[in-house]
Amino acid sequence: MADRNVLGEDLESCGTDPMTGFYRDGCCSTGPEDVGSHTICAVVTAEFLEHQRSIGNDLSTPMPVYRFPGLVPGDRWCVTARNWLRAHQDGAAAPVVLAATHQNVLELIPLTVLQQYSVDVPTDLSGLE
Repeated sequence: MADRNVLGEDLESCGTDPMTGFYRDGCCSTGPEDVGSHTICAVVTAEFLEHQRSIGNDLSTPMPVYRFPGLVPGDRWCVTARNWLRAHQDGAAAPVVLAATHQNVLELIPLTVLQQYSVDVPTDLSGLE
């Protein structure tokens, strides 16, 4: 059975440039190995990245050993549900792509909260230039 998103549909890809996901497959899929629950497809902002650094989760510095390129504002990335929730509580949450956010997030964060940050990010960004 395919992974489902928070809308009850098939989970869509979050991003491939940089390649995201716990399994580095572009999706916010999860499994027993993913103890951090990297299930929220976020469009990271400078404020969110700074908040994450302040709580000990540096998402800006590349770590090639983990195939992690380091993020810049505008990147789509599968972030952990707990860290995103903490950012929300601290007023620094990143926008969320609901179609690419795994349904398991709903065990921790209500859909109504996620919907407050919902953005629709087109796959082809060339039309935005």
